[in-house]
Amino acid sequence: MAFTETILLLGSGELGREFVISAKRLGCYVIACDSYDDAPAMQVADAREIFSMLDADLLRAAVAKHRPDFVVPEVEAIRTEVLAELEAAGTTIVPSARATMMTMNRDGIREVAAVELGLRTSRYRYAETLDEVRAGAAHTGLPCVIKPVMSSSGKGQSTVRSEAELEAAWDYAVANMRGDRARVIVEEFVDFDYEITLLTVRTRDGVVFCPPIGHRQERGDYQESWQPAAMSEQAIANAQDMARKVVDDLGGYGLFGVEFFVKDDEVIFSELSPRPHDTGMVTLISQSLSEFDLHARAILGLPIPTLTSYGPSASAVILADRASETVRYDGIAEALATPGGEVDVRIFAKPTTRPYRRMGVALARAATTDDARRIAAEAASKVRLSYDPA
Repeated sequence: MAFTETILLLGSGELGREFVISAKRLGCYVIACDSYDDAPAMQVADAREIFSMLDADLLRAAVAKHRPDFVVPEVEAIRTEVLAELEAAGTTIVPSARATMMTMNRDGIREVAAVELGLRTSRYRYAETLDEVRAGAAHTGLPCVIKPVMSSSGKGQSTVRSEAELEAAWDYAVANMRGDRARVIVEEFVDFDYEITLLTVRTRDGVVFCPPIGHRQERGDYQESWQPAAMSEQAIANAQDMARKVVDDLGGYGLFGVEFFVKDDEVIFSELSPRPHDTGMVTLISQSLSEFDLHARAILGLPIPTLTSYGPSASAVILADRASETVRYDGIAEALATPGGEVDVRIFAKPTTRPYRRMGVALARAATTDDARRIAAEAASKVRLSYDPA
């Protein structure tokens, strides 16, 4: 069987699963990699590799074995210096080795945005000891936010409102960091009106933007998202200008999830992921090409038409509430029958659960964004997880 391109996917969670589906529709051969077997993306890929991507030798071996046309990172915990080495030897890293190195660690992308490009960010300091955390908090003022420079899905992040909370926040950040660097960023707590994700697609023909996505977080992790987020034309223009500067500086082709805080018309750069973003799951129902379709097309150099927005849409996560080696899902029919709009449900098929782990998402489209959010939340609540007795 002939394939258009071979893709080695580093990380095989729910975002990787949807990306594999999009890439397979375009004729690609995909090898899904992760540290555990039967990860979501592995279930729809052509082949799988199970190893820690922080192991440089195993990462090199996977690339040597499969000789991919593209290496596509989906997670943060990757030995990024190996990606730079592979790129120098001729392997295409998506979007680029520099982009992965700068964004896998919050200190790297913050330096690009604040120092190199002069973009508006919150005040911040880095810390590698508790004493440096205290000094950082003195610089930013309280309240402040403390999070690992390397983590995913908000893990290890906390808001500190008094000096007495600093030690616990430091311990929490270090316990939940990814990689082997005990380093955190202490940053100003921004008094923002709302926060958005601006999905920004860098293609060979220029930069394409999706309508802004609003989102709500708990425990540093996304709980719901909606598109479009209500923003002034000036705020949208400011966000697009900043996002374009960052992605052009990082280089390569693909979709970037650029996060901003917004206060009136002022836009403040927060973070960037050089890959599909969890809040962008809403695009599975909101627009003609999902963020995963856009990522695949940009990587492969395929045309991207003018996007069609289908109307106000929302996503709401389906969470586990305990650790279990098995899980079953009930209530999907009831969820899909939620009245008031168009509803869809995506189950991620993760093999095990833990408290607050995302196991699926409910999607809704309705007459207004508020209606879509309400319907998505109601649909998500109808999906019930059942576990084997302990």
